[in-house]
Amino acid sequence: MKYLAVRWVHSDPEYPVLRLGEYDGGGWEQRKIDVYRDGRVGFADAHEERDAELALVPMPGLEEIAAETDSAPLEISQAEFERFWEQRRAGGAYWKAALLTTTRGDALRR
Repeated sequence: MKYLAVRWVHSDPEYPVLRLGEYDGGGWEQRKIDVYRDGRVGFADAHEERDAELALVPMPGLEEIAAETDSAPLEISQAEFERFWEQRRAGGAYWKAALLTTTRGDALRR
């Protein structure tokens, strides 16, 4: 499995500014968390979807993601992803703090 955090730089409140994802060897999403600027959270896996759904196409490589979007993709550890996955139902304050952390550039690691 591969674990990624992708931070998008934009001002549209309808789209997430942070996506955390788990991908299998073929690049297919297994689990993901979408975080919006206002702290709203959507998540999805094979059993549950809340304001998000798994992608219908495999994920491209980090270089392609960065080149095609205004984003900053970062590979994270399974432990880091699991920590965020456990908090996917947490309130907006948790996720707003996570967004502040990523904005300061310390790569989600706090």
